[in-house]
Amino acid sequence: MEPIRPITELEWQQTPEPVRQYIRHLERSLNELKQQMGQAIQRIEQLEVQTKKDSQNSSKPPSSDSPFKRAARKKKKGKKKRAKGGQKGHKAHQQEMLEPSREHHITPDSCSCGNTDFDMCQMDPFYTHQHIELPKIEMEISHFILHRCDCPECGKTVKASLPVEVRSGYGPRLSAFVAELSGIKAMSRNDVKQLCMSVLNFPIATGTIQKIIDRASEAIEPVYEQIGLTARSSFCNYIDETSWFKENRLQWLWVMANERVAFYRIDPHRSKEAFYQLVQDWEGILISDSYSLYRSWVHGRQACIAHLIRKANALTERKKPDLRRFGQIINSHLHQLIQFSKNPPTSQKWSEFYSTLLFTLSLWEDDKNDAGLLARQIVREIDSLWVFLDHDGVDPTNNRAERALRFGVLWRKRSLGTQSEKGNRWVERILSLKETCRLKSKSTFQTLVECISNSFNNTQTDLAWI
Repeated sequence: MEPIRPITELEWQQTPEPVRQYIRHLERSLNELKQQMGQAIQRIEQLEVQTKKDSQNSSKPPSSDSPFKRAARKKKKGKKKRAKGGQKGHKAHQQEMLEPSREHHITPDSCSCGNTDFDMCQMDPFYTHQHIELPKIEMEISHFILHRCDCPECGKTVKASLPVEVRSGYGPRLSAFVAELSGIKAMSRNDVKQLCMSVLNFPIATGTIQKIIDRASEAIEPVYEQIGLTARSSFCNYIDETSWFKENRLQWLWVMANERVAFYRIDPHRSKEAFYQLVQDWEGILISDSYSLYRSWVHGRQACIAHLIRKANALTERKKPDLRRFGQIINSHLHQLIQFSKNPPTSQKWSEFYSTLLFTLSLWEDDKNDAGLLARQIVREIDSLWVFLDHDGVDPTNNRAERALRFGVLWRKRSLGTQSEKGNRWVERILSLKETCRLKSKSTFQTLVECISNSFNNTQTDLAWI
Protein backbone atom coordinates (compact mmCIF):
# COMPACT_ATOMS: atom_id res chain seq x y z
CA MET A 1 0.00 0.00 0.00
CA GLU A 2 1.43 3.33 -1.09
CA PRO A 3 1.82 5.82 1.75
CA ILE A 4 -0.08 9.11 1.60
CA ARG A 5 2.40 12.01 1.66
CA PRO A 6 1.48 15.70 2.18
CA ILE A 7 3.41 16.72 -0.96
CA THR A 8 2.82 16.53 -4.68
CA GLU A 9 4.49 14.03 -6.97
CA LEU A 10 6.61 16.80 -8.50
CA GLU A 11 7.85 17.84 -5.04
CA TRP A 12 8.64 14.22 -4.25
CA GLN A 13 10.69 13.85 -7.43
CA GLN A 14 12.56 17.04 -6.66
CA THR A 15 13.51 15.72 -3.21
CA PRO A 16 17.11 14.43 -3.05
CA GLU A 17 17.40 10.64 -3.27
CA PRO A 18 19.08 10.19 0.15
CA VAL A 19 16.19 12.08 1.76
CA ARG A 20 13.62 9.99 -0.11
CA GLN A 21 15.31 6.78 1.04
CA TYR A 22 15.27 8.00 4.61
CA ILE A 23 11.57 8.93 4.34
CA ARG A 24 10.79 5.46 2.94
CA HIS A 25 12.68 3.91 5.87
CA LEU A 26 10.66 5.99 8.34
CA GLU A 27 7.40 5.01 6.62
CA ARG A 28 8.29 1.30 6.79
CA SER A 29 9.27 1.64 10.44
CA LEU A 30 6.06 3.50 11.24
CA ASN A 31 3.99 0.82 9.48
CA GLU A 32 5.74 -1.95 11.45
CA LEU A 33 5.19 -0.07 14.71
CA LYS A 34 1.49 0.30 13.93
CA GLN A 35 1.20 -3.45 13.31
CA GLN A 36 3.07 -4.26 16.51
CA MET A 37 0.92 -1.85 18.48
CA GLY A 38 -2.25 -3.43 17.09
CA GLN A 39 -1.02 -6.88 18.06
CA ALA A 40 -0.01 -5.63 21.52
CA ILE A 41 -3.42 -4.04 22.09
CA GLN A 42 -5.13 -7.27 21.07
CA ARG A 43 -2.83 -9.27 23.36
CA ILE A 44 -3.46 -6.91 26.29
CA GLU A 45 -7.21 -7.25 25.79
CA GLN A 46 -6.91 -11.05 25.80
CA LEU A 47 -4.89 -10.95 29.02
CA GLU A 48 -7.39 -8.58 30.63
CA VAL A 49 -10.19 -10.99 29.73
CA GLN A 50 -8.26 -13.85 31.33
CA THR A 51 -7.53 -11.94 34.55
CA LYS A 52 -11.16 -10.85 34.91
CA LYS A 53 -12.53 -14.39 34.75
CA ASP A 54 -14.41 -15.53 37.84
CA SER A 55 -17.39 -17.72 38.74
CA GLN A 56 -19.83 -15.10 37.39
CA ASN A 57 -18.48 -14.91 33.84
CA SER A 58 -16.81 -18.29 33.29
CA SER A 59 -16.88 -21.91 34.42
CA LYS A 60 -14.42 -21.27 37.25
CA PRO A 61 -15.66 -22.40 40.69
CA PRO A 62 -16.70 -19.80 43.32
CA SER A 63 -13.79 -20.91 45.52
CA SER A 64 -11.37 -19.45 42.96
CA ASP A 65 -12.86 -15.93 43.24
CA SER A 66 -10.77 -13.23 44.84
CA PRO A 67 -12.02 -12.39 48.36
CA PHE A 68 -11.61 -8.69 47.53
CA LYS A 69 -14.21 -8.87 44.74
CA ARG A 70 -17.10 -10.27 46.76
CA ALA A 71 -18.05 -7.04 48.56
CA ALA A 72 -17.74 -5.07 45.32
CA ARG A 73 -19.94 -7.60 43.50
CA LYS A 74 -22.71 -7.32 46.09
CA LYS A 75 -22.53 -3.54 45.91
CA LYS A 76 -22.67 -3.64 42.11
CA LYS A 77 -25.78 -5.80 42.12
CA GLY A 78 -27.52 -3.18 44.22
CA LYS A 79 -29.26 -5.64 46.50
CA LYS A 80 -31.27 -4.17 49.31
CA LYS A 81 -29.69 -4.68 52.70
CA ARG A 82 -31.80 -7.03 54.77
CA ALA A 83 -31.71 -7.77 58.43
CA LYS A 84 -29.88 -10.95 59.41
CA GLY A 85 -31.87 -14.04 60.31
CA GLY A 86 -35.35 -15.09 59.24
CA GLN A 87 -37.28 -12.64 57.10
CA LYS A 88 -40.87 -11.57 57.63
CA GLY A 89 -43.33 -14.14 56.33
CA HIS A 90 -40.83 -17.01 56.08
CA LYS A 91 -41.76 -20.50 57.25
CA ALA A 92 -40.66 -20.95 60.85
CA HIS A 93 -38.18 -23.70 61.72
CA GLN A 94 -38.51 -24.50 65.41
CA GLN A 95 -36.80 -27.07 67.57
CA GLU A 96 -38.66 -30.35 67.28
CA MET A 97 -40.21 -31.64 70.51
CA LEU A 98 -38.60 -35.04 71.08
CA GLU A 99 -39.77 -38.00 73.11
CA PRO A 100 -38.46 -37.54 76.69
CA SER A 101 -36.24 -40.03 78.50
CA ARG A 102 -37.75 -38.80 81.76
CA GLU A 103 -40.07 -36.02 82.95
CA HIS A 104 -39.76 -33.53 85.80
CA HIS A 105 -42.96 -31.83 87.01
CA ILE A 106 -42.30 -28.43 88.52
CA THR A 107 -44.97 -26.79 90.68
CA PRO A 108 -45.12 -23.19 91.92
CA ASP A 109 -43.49 -22.47 95.30
CA SER A 110 -45.42 -19.43 96.41
CA CYS A 111 -47.82 -16.76 95.24
CA SER A 112 -47.11 -13.01 95.26
CA CYS A 113 -49.68 -12.71 98.06
CA GLY A 114 -47.54 -14.97 100.24
CA ASN A 115 -49.61 -18.17 99.98
CA THR A 116 -47.59 -21.41 99.77
CA ASP A 117 -50.42 -23.94 100.08
CA PHE A 118 -51.72 -25.18 96.67
CA ASP A 119 -54.14 -27.95 95.69
CA MET A 120 -52.23 -30.46 93.54
CA CYS A 121 -55.48 -31.62 91.92
CA GLN A 122 -55.94 -28.19 90.35
CA MET A 123 -52.46 -28.05 88.85
CA ASP A 124 -52.50 -27.58 85.05
CA PRO A 125 -49.37 -27.82 82.81
CA PHE A 126 -48.93 -24.69 80.68
CA TYR A 127 -45.44 -25.01 79.15
CA THR A 128 -42.87 -27.75 78.43
CA HIS A 129 -39.20 -26.81 78.46
CA GLN A 130 -37.01 -29.31 76.59
CA HIS A 131 -33.44 -29.85 77.81
CA ILE A 132 -31.13 -31.98 75.62
CA GLU A 133 -27.81 -33.39 76.79
CA LEU A 134 -25.29 -35.81 75.37
CA PRO A 135 -25.01 -38.80 77.71
CA LYS A 136 -21.65 -39.99 78.91
CA ILE A 137 -20.33 -42.33 76.25
CA GLU A 138 -19.21 -45.70 77.50
CA MET A 139 -18.07 -48.16 74.89
CA GLU A 140 -19.52 -51.66 75.00
CA ILE A 141 -16.48 -53.93 75.00
CA SER A 142 -17.10 -57.68 74.86
CA HIS A 143 -14.38 -60.31 75.26
CA PHE A 144 -15.02 -63.58 73.48
CA ILE A 145 -12.77 -66.11 75.18
CA LEU A 146 -12.26 -69.13 72.97
CA HIS A 147 -11.65 -72.50 74.59
CA ARG A 148 -10.16 -75.72 73.36
CA CYS A 149 -9.94 -79.28 74.56
CA ASP A 150 -8.93 -82.74 73.43
CA CYS A 151 -11.59 -84.92 71.86
CA PRO A 152 -12.27 -87.92 74.16
CA GLU A 153 -12.89 -90.14 71.13
CA CYS A 154 -9.93 -89.43 68.78
CA GLY A 155 -7.65 -87.28 70.91
CA LYS A 156 -7.55 -84.33 68.48
CA THR A 157 -7.55 -80.79 69.89
CA VAL A 158 -10.87 -79.07 69.16
CA LYS A 159 -10.99 -75.25 69.14
CA ALA A 160 -14.03 -72.97 69.45
CA SER A 161 -14.91 -70.63 66.54
CA LEU A 162 -15.93 -67.00 66.72
CA PRO A 163 -19.49 -66.06 65.68
CA VAL A 164 -19.54 -64.59 62.16
CA GLU A 165 -20.96 -61.21 63.23
CA VAL A 166 -18.06 -60.39 65.62
CA ARG A 167 -15.06 -61.59 63.63
CA SER A 168 -14.11 -58.11 62.43
CA GLY A 169 -13.47 -56.93 65.98
CA TYR A 170 -15.61 -53.80 65.51
CA GLY A 171 -19.41 -53.82 65.51
CA PRO A 172 -21.73 -52.45 62.80
CA ARG A 173 -22.50 -49.20 64.62
CA LEU A 174 -18.86 -48.37 65.36
CA SER A 175 -17.86 -49.35 61.82
CA ALA A 176 -20.65 -47.18 60.43
CA PHE A 177 -19.52 -44.29 62.65
CA VAL A 178 -15.95 -44.52 61.31
CA ALA A 179 -17.29 -44.77 57.73
CA GLU A 180 -19.53 -41.74 58.34
CA LEU A 181 -16.60 -39.66 59.55
CA SER A 182 -14.23 -40.81 56.79
CA GLY A 183 -16.66 -40.73 53.87
CA ILE A 184 -19.74 -38.61 54.59
CA LYS A 185 -17.67 -36.00 56.48
CA ALA A 186 -14.45 -36.66 54.49
CA MET A 187 -12.24 -36.57 57.59
CA SER A 188 -8.65 -37.77 57.37
CA ARG A 189 -7.60 -41.02 59.04
CA ASN A 190 -5.65 -39.10 61.69
CA ASP A 191 -8.65 -36.88 62.46
CA VAL A 192 -10.84 -39.95 62.92
CA LYS A 193 -8.19 -41.49 65.17
CA GLN A 194 -8.03 -38.35 67.33
CA LEU A 195 -11.81 -38.03 67.58
CA CYS A 196 -12.18 -41.67 68.65
CA MET A 197 -9.67 -41.09 71.42
CA SER A 198 -11.08 -37.70 72.46
CA VAL A 199 -14.82 -38.45 72.37
CA LEU A 200 -15.15 -42.25 72.54
CA ASN A 201 -12.07 -42.73 74.73
CA PHE A 202 -10.60 -45.70 72.92
CA PRO A 203 -7.39 -45.95 70.87
CA ILE A 204 -7.44 -47.07 67.24
CA ALA A 205 -4.69 -47.27 64.64
CA THR A 206 -4.94 -45.59 61.23
CA GLY A 207 -4.40 -48.97 59.59
CA THR A 208 -7.39 -50.34 61.49
CA ILE A 209 -9.47 -47.38 60.35
CA GLN A 210 -8.52 -48.21 56.76
CA LYS A 211 -9.61 -51.84 57.25
CA ILE A 212 -12.98 -50.66 58.61
CA ILE A 213 -13.40 -48.39 55.58
CA ASP A 214 -12.58 -51.27 53.23
CA ARG A 215 -15.25 -53.43 54.87
CA ALA A 216 -17.76 -50.57 54.69
CA SER A 217 -16.96 -50.10 50.99
CA GLU A 218 -17.69 -53.77 50.31
CA ALA A 219 -20.88 -53.59 52.38
CA ILE A 220 -22.38 -50.68 50.39
CA GLU A 221 -21.46 -52.10 46.98
CA PRO A 222 -24.99 -53.55 46.41
CA VAL A 223 -26.46 -50.14 47.23
CA TYR A 224 -24.06 -48.50 44.77
CA GLU A 225 -24.98 -50.93 42.00
CA GLN A 226 -28.70 -50.37 42.60
CA ILE A 227 -28.23 -46.59 42.50
CA GLY A 228 -26.57 -47.01 39.10
CA LEU A 229 -29.48 -49.12 37.80
CA THR A 230 -31.99 -46.57 39.08
CA ALA A 231 -30.11 -43.67 37.46
CA ARG A 232 -30.00 -45.48 34.12
CA SER A 233 -33.75 -46.09 34.25
CA SER A 234 -34.64 -42.40 34.68
CA PHE A 235 -36.15 -40.47 31.75
CA CYS A 236 -33.65 -37.60 32.26
CA ASN A 237 -30.26 -37.19 33.93
CA TYR A 238 -27.96 -34.30 34.77
CA ILE A 239 -24.36 -35.23 33.91
CA ASP A 240 -21.09 -33.44 34.62
CA GLU A 241 -17.47 -34.23 35.40
CA THR A 242 -14.58 -32.72 37.32
CA SER A 243 -10.92 -33.51 37.76
CA TRP A 244 -9.73 -36.10 40.27
CA PHE A 245 -6.29 -37.41 41.15
CA LYS A 246 -5.07 -40.91 41.88
CA GLU A 247 -1.45 -40.99 43.00
CA ASN A 248 -1.12 -37.45 41.54
CA ARG A 249 -2.26 -38.68 38.12
CA LEU A 250 -5.13 -36.82 36.51
CA GLN A 251 -8.42 -38.72 36.44
CA TRP A 252 -12.08 -37.66 36.22
CA LEU A 253 -14.98 -37.86 38.64
CA TRP A 254 -18.27 -38.22 36.72
CA VAL A 255 -21.77 -37.84 38.14
CA MET A 256 -25.13 -38.90 36.75
CA ALA A 257 -27.85 -37.33 38.89
CA ASN A 258 -31.59 -36.82 38.89
CA GLU A 259 -34.27 -36.00 41.46
CA ARG A 260 -34.12 -39.55 42.89
CA VAL A 261 -30.47 -40.68 42.94
CA ALA A 262 -26.91 -39.58 42.19
CA PHE A 263 -24.44 -42.05 40.68
CA TYR A 264 -20.68 -41.34 40.69
CA ARG A 265 -17.86 -42.97 38.78
CA ILE A 266 -14.11 -42.26 38.57
CA ASP A 267 -12.43 -42.91 35.22
CA PRO A 268 -8.86 -42.32 34.04
CA HIS A 269 -10.17 -40.47 30.98
CA ARG A 270 -12.55 -37.72 29.97
CA SER A 271 -13.60 -39.44 26.77
CA LYS A 272 -16.49 -40.95 24.86
CA GLU A 273 -15.63 -44.39 26.25
CA ALA A 274 -15.68 -43.07 29.82
CA PHE A 275 -19.03 -41.38 29.20
CA TYR A 276 -20.62 -44.57 27.87
CA GLN A 277 -19.18 -46.56 30.78
CA LEU A 278 -21.17 -44.18 32.98
CA VAL A 279 -24.48 -44.21 31.08
CA GLN A 280 -24.22 -47.71 29.47
CA ASP A 281 -27.59 -48.45 27.79
CA TRP A 282 -29.40 -45.34 29.05
CA GLU A 283 -31.20 -43.34 26.32
CA GLY A 284 -33.01 -40.54 28.15
CA ILE A 285 -32.86 -36.75 28.05
CA LEU A 286 -29.40 -35.40 28.90
CA ILE A 287 -28.95 -32.08 30.71
CA SER A 288 -25.34 -30.92 30.43
CA ASP A 289 -22.93 -28.12 29.56
CA SER A 290 -21.62 -27.55 26.03
CA TYR A 291 -18.79 -30.10 26.11
CA SER A 292 -18.51 -31.48 22.56
CA LEU A 293 -19.01 -35.05 23.81
CA TYR A 294 -22.45 -34.15 25.16
CA ARG A 295 -23.49 -32.24 22.03
CA SER A 296 -23.41 -35.50 20.04
CA TRP A 297 -26.16 -37.04 22.24
CA VAL A 298 -29.05 -38.00 19.94
CA HIS A 299 -31.75 -38.99 22.47
CA GLY A 300 -32.73 -35.46 23.49
CA ARG A 301 -30.56 -32.92 25.26
CA GLN A 302 -31.10 -29.73 27.29
CA ALA A 303 -28.13 -27.37 27.14
CA CYS A 304 -27.20 -25.59 30.36
CA ILE A 305 -28.32 -21.98 29.91
CA ALA A 306 -26.37 -20.86 32.99
CA HIS A 307 -23.09 -21.60 31.20
CA LEU A 308 -24.15 -19.37 28.29
CA ILE A 309 -25.21 -16.63 30.70
CA ARG A 310 -21.75 -16.61 32.26
CA LYS A 311 -20.18 -16.18 28.82
CA ALA A 312 -22.58 -13.33 28.09
CA ASN A 313 -21.63 -11.76 31.43
CA ALA A 314 -17.99 -11.83 30.36
CA LEU A 315 -18.87 -9.87 27.22
CA THR A 316 -20.72 -7.21 29.21
CA GLU A 317 -17.41 -6.40 30.94
CA ARG A 318 -15.46 -5.83 27.71
CA LYS A 319 -14.26 -2.38 26.63
CA LYS A 320 -15.47 -2.53 23.04
CA PRO A 321 -19.05 -1.17 22.79
CA ASP A 322 -20.22 -3.76 20.22
CA LEU A 323 -19.06 -6.69 22.38
CA ARG A 324 -20.58 -5.15 25.50
CA ARG A 325 -23.87 -4.44 23.74
CA PHE A 326 -24.17 -8.00 22.38
CA GLY A 327 -23.42 -9.43 25.83
CA GLN A 328 -26.16 -7.30 27.41
CA ILE A 329 -28.76 -8.28 24.80
CA ILE A 330 -28.00 -12.02 24.92
CA ASN A 331 -27.85 -11.93 28.70
CA SER A 332 -31.35 -10.48 28.79
CA HIS A 333 -32.67 -13.09 26.33
CA LEU A 334 -31.17 -16.02 28.24
CA HIS A 335 -32.52 -14.81 31.60
CA GLN A 336 -35.95 -14.45 30.02
CA LEU A 337 -35.68 -18.00 28.69
CA ILE A 338 -34.97 -19.32 32.19
CA GLN A 339 -38.02 -17.43 33.49
CA PHE A 340 -40.13 -19.40 31.02
CA SER A 341 -39.48 -22.50 33.18
CA LYS A 342 -41.51 -20.83 35.96
CA ASN A 343 -44.00 -18.91 33.80
CA PRO A 344 -44.52 -20.67 30.45
CA PRO A 345 -44.99 -18.15 27.62
CA THR A 346 -48.07 -17.71 25.48
CA SER A 347 -47.77 -18.49 21.77
CA GLN A 348 -47.54 -14.79 20.92
CA LYS A 349 -44.90 -14.07 23.57
CA TRP A 350 -42.88 -17.08 22.46
CA SER A 351 -43.07 -15.99 18.81
CA GLU A 352 -41.77 -12.53 19.71
CA PHE A 353 -38.96 -13.95 21.83
CA TYR A 354 -37.92 -16.49 19.19
CA SER A 355 -37.86 -14.04 16.28
CA THR A 356 -35.97 -11.42 18.32
CA LEU A 357 -33.36 -13.94 19.44
CA LEU A 358 -32.76 -15.24 15.91
CA PHE A 359 -32.50 -11.68 14.55
CA THR A 360 -29.97 -10.74 17.24
CA LEU A 361 -27.85 -13.82 16.52
CA SER A 362 -27.91 -13.17 12.77
CA LEU A 363 -26.48 -9.67 13.29
CA TRP A 364 -23.39 -10.95 15.13
CA GLU A 365 -23.01 -14.50 13.83
CA ASP A 366 -20.44 -13.65 11.14
CA ASP A 367 -18.25 -11.47 13.37
CA LYS A 368 -14.66 -12.64 13.87
CA ASN A 369 -14.59 -11.74 17.57
CA ASP A 370 -15.85 -13.20 20.87
CA ALA A 371 -19.39 -11.96 20.18
CA GLY A 372 -19.48 -13.92 16.94
CA LEU A 373 -18.00 -16.93 18.73
CA LEU A 374 -20.80 -16.91 21.34
CA ALA A 375 -23.46 -16.26 18.68
CA ARG A 376 -22.30 -19.26 16.65
CA GLN A 377 -22.26 -21.45 19.77
CA ILE A 378 -25.86 -20.48 20.58
CA VAL A 379 -26.86 -21.20 16.98
CA ARG A 380 -25.29 -24.68 17.26
CA GLU A 381 -27.18 -25.25 20.53
CA ILE A 382 -30.43 -23.63 19.37
CA ASP A 383 -32.47 -26.85 19.32
CA SER A 384 -31.24 -27.77 22.84
CA LEU A 385 -32.07 -24.49 24.57
CA TRP A 386 -35.77 -25.03 25.29
CA VAL A 387 -36.25 -28.79 25.65
CA PHE A 388 -37.39 -28.05 29.22
CA LEU A 389 -40.54 -26.39 27.83
CA ASP A 390 -41.67 -29.69 26.27
CA HIS A 391 -40.81 -32.05 29.15
CA ASP A 392 -41.85 -31.75 32.79
CA GLY A 393 -39.06 -32.45 35.24
CA VAL A 394 -36.31 -31.05 33.00
CA ASP A 395 -34.49 -27.94 34.27
CA PRO A 396 -32.94 -25.29 31.98
CA THR A 397 -29.60 -25.53 33.81
CA ASN A 398 -27.18 -28.24 34.89
CA ASN A 399 -27.05 -26.94 38.47
CA ARG A 400 -28.17 -30.28 39.93
CA ALA A 401 -25.06 -32.06 38.62
CA GLU A 402 -22.78 -29.18 39.61
CA ARG A 403 -24.14 -29.21 43.16
CA ALA A 404 -23.69 -32.98 43.30
CA LEU A 405 -20.01 -32.58 42.35
CA ARG A 406 -19.32 -29.83 44.89
CA PHE A 407 -18.63 -32.16 47.83
CA GLY A 408 -16.34 -34.26 45.65
CA VAL A 409 -14.38 -31.14 44.69
CA LEU A 410 -13.98 -30.15 48.35
CA TRP A 411 -12.89 -33.69 49.20
CA ARG A 412 -10.28 -33.60 46.42
CA LYS A 413 -8.91 -30.29 47.68
CA ARG A 414 -8.57 -31.59 51.23
CA SER A 415 -7.17 -35.04 50.47
CA LEU A 416 -5.50 -34.38 47.08
CA GLY A 417 -7.31 -37.43 45.69
CA THR A 418 -6.80 -41.13 46.30
CA GLN A 419 -3.86 -43.53 46.30
CA SER A 420 -5.32 -46.69 44.76
CA GLU A 421 -8.13 -48.20 42.72
CA LYS A 422 -9.60 -49.42 46.01
CA GLY A 423 -9.70 -45.80 47.17
CA ASN A 424 -11.46 -44.77 43.96
CA ARG A 425 -14.15 -47.39 44.53
CA TRP A 426 -14.68 -46.11 48.09
CA VAL A 427 -15.11 -42.54 46.86
CA GLU A 428 -17.58 -43.61 44.15
CA ARG A 429 -19.70 -45.64 46.52
CA ILE A 430 -19.78 -43.35 49.53
CA LEU A 431 -20.51 -40.25 47.40
CA SER A 432 -23.38 -42.10 45.70
CA LEU A 433 -24.75 -43.20 49.07
CA LYS A 434 -24.36 -39.73 50.61
CA GLU A 435 -26.10 -37.77 47.85
CA THR A 436 -28.84 -40.35 47.29
CA CYS A 437 -29.65 -40.42 51.01
CA ARG A 438 -29.82 -36.63 50.96
CA LEU A 439 -32.29 -36.72 48.06
CA LYS A 440 -34.36 -39.33 49.88
CA SER A 441 -34.13 -37.52 53.26
CA LYS A 442 -32.66 -40.73 54.69
CA SER A 443 -30.05 -41.07 57.44
CA THR A 444 -26.67 -42.04 56.03
CA PHE A 445 -25.54 -43.44 59.38
CA GLN A 446 -28.54 -45.75 59.79
CA THR A 447 -28.10 -46.90 56.19
CA LEU A 448 -24.44 -47.68 56.82
CA VAL A 449 -25.32 -49.59 60.00
CA GLU A 450 -27.84 -51.70 58.11
CA CYS A 451 -25.49 -52.42 55.19
CA ILE A 452 -22.52 -53.34 57.42
CA SER A 453 -24.67 -55.47 59.72
CA ASN A 454 -26.05 -57.40 56.72
CA SER A 455 -22.53 -57.84 55.39
CA PHE A 456 -21.33 -59.27 58.70
CA ASN A 457 -24.30 -61.66 58.84
CA ASN A 458 -24.14 -62.59 55.12
CA THR A 459 -27.73 -61.43 54.56
CA GLN A 460 -29.32 -59.40 51.77
CA THR A 461 -29.56 -55.61 52.13
CA ASP A 462 -32.97 -54.05 51.55
CA LEU A 463 -32.70 -51.94 48.39
CA ALA A 464 -36.37 -51.04 48.00
CA TRP A 465 -35.81 -47.50 49.35
CA ILE A 466 -33.65 -46.64 46.32
